[in-house]
Amino acid sequence: MPDFSSELSASPSLYAQKYDSGRDAILFVRMTPEDYRAASFLDDRMLLPGTQGIWAPHAQVEAALATAAGRPLHYIFHTGHVGSTLLSRLIDETGTVLGLREPLPLRTLAELGDMVGNSAERERQLAARLATFLKLWRRGFAETRSVVLKATSSAGRLAPRLLTAAPAAQAVYLNLRAEPYLATLLGGANAITDLRGFEQERSNRVRTALGDDTWRSTSLGELAAMSWLAESLTRQTAVEQFEARVLPLDFDQMLSDLPTAFARILRHLDIEAPPGLAAAIARSPILTRYSKAPKEFAYSPAMRAQLLAQARRENFHEIRRGLQFLERLGARHAKVAALL
Repeated sequence: MPDFSSELSASPSLYAQKYDSGRDAILFVRMTPEDYRAASFLDDRMLLPGTQGIWAPHAQVEAALATAAGRPLHYIFHTGHVGSTLLSRLIDETGTVLGLREPLPLRTLAELGDMVGNSAERERQLAARLATFLKLWRRGFAETRSVVLKATSSAGRLAPRLLTAAPAAQAVYLNLRAEPYLATLLGGANAITDLRGFEQERSNRVRTALGDDTWRSTSLGELAAMSWLAESLTRQTAVEQFEARVLPLDFDQMLSDLPTAFARILRHLDIEAPPGLAAAIARSPILTRYSKAPKEFAYSPAMRAQLLAQARRENFHEIRRGLQFLERLGARHAKVAALL
């Protein structure tokens, strides 16, 4: 590894963008505070033509971070399509938080977690890599008082490991009730790609959680319902296991009284904010832009309501099929009934 050990341990200016588990190596790219604030996703979508990076073996990164001091680290987990990017950007407004939105290595670590099984050696290796990334994610700039990492929705299945490995970390877990979730997901431009792309992994989670291999999701609405169920069961596990450390929030309820909800979130994550920020947050210009692409698209809670109404009309039958699918499973499984 080139001699950037001191910089690596002191600052997040070298961002760990990717982890190659086959090579056991980490790709670093340069980032400024402005780059972090602008990035909606810290995965391959952040890479631009001409972006240069450098690979370093995990062992050397681990050694370079041996004495690294970090900031407090907290999490935003979510069930998908529930305003997590918006919340992350609002938290950025405090001026003291470094927001990490969907780092790609977290998804890789979640996949490695799926493969641990009963192997003590794989468990040890995963724990060591997770410890390294926790140190990388806890680095801050001069103004950084804490770091808030927003996970990809499917990486929520790693929440128990993340919270166990960082005992001081707190988390917010955003979700939606089944019906608005189905309307949101089915009304999206990339609904089929999303549903098919994660179908196998999510269905495996549902089967494991319920101990039931007899159900099938056949229609698009049922597939969307299965997706909601997978993420909601994952959220339920985290909330039950870590209790007061995980704050569950319904996105619709958050929007209904954003200043109160935002103040509650800041308290839970132990984030200091400028006086009056929580009260003023409902007037933030961030609420007028699409949080995943703020430069390109206008968006607002009112526009969201209009799009949801349109999605409900256009996907009425599939939404009904999805809800009926959940009701059938709820009649057989107490865990599903509790969610409904």
